[in-house]
Amino acid sequence: MRSIGSVLIMGFLLSCGQGKSDILKEPFKLHLAGTWRLLKGTLIEKGDTVVTDYTKNTSFIKVINNTHFAFLQHDLSKGKIAPAVYVSGGGRFTLKDSLYTEHLEYCSDREWEGNDFTFMITIKNDTLTQSGVEKIDRAGINRINIEEYVRIK
Repeated sequence: MRSIGSVLIMGFLLSCGQGKSDILKEPFKLHLAGTWRLLKGTLIEKGDTVVTDYTKNTSFIKVINNTHFAFLQHDLSKGKIAPAVYVSGGGRFTLKDSLYTEHLEYCSDREWEGNDFTFMITIKNDTLTQSGVEKIDRAGINRINIEEYVRIK
């Protein structure tokens, strides 16, 4: 009887230990989930740096749940002032520690579809920063992309 009890207790303790790593990772993933507004984007390509303020003439949001992401961008003039802008995309993502990889399945710019983009992410308070390389050989794109988002409450 004592051995059966010991086996049950040992099994319970082992099952708790197996889930512990998932439990530790889950809060970060849950903290990532939400709607984020892009404040600033920095593109570095071939030695040139372009910084875009996304709080003035355009709006860009990213929505993340436990398995998917989507982004939407449009100009704030509702297309009345050139250039009219509308961009959208989304797909699945994976998260391993602070490596966030977007698997872009849908995009209004079709050359971007089917590509994976890996970013190092940090979350501090309500600010999400992601940085990584965007590379699409067939479009001639190879650049560093750094984006700073704020959580929409």
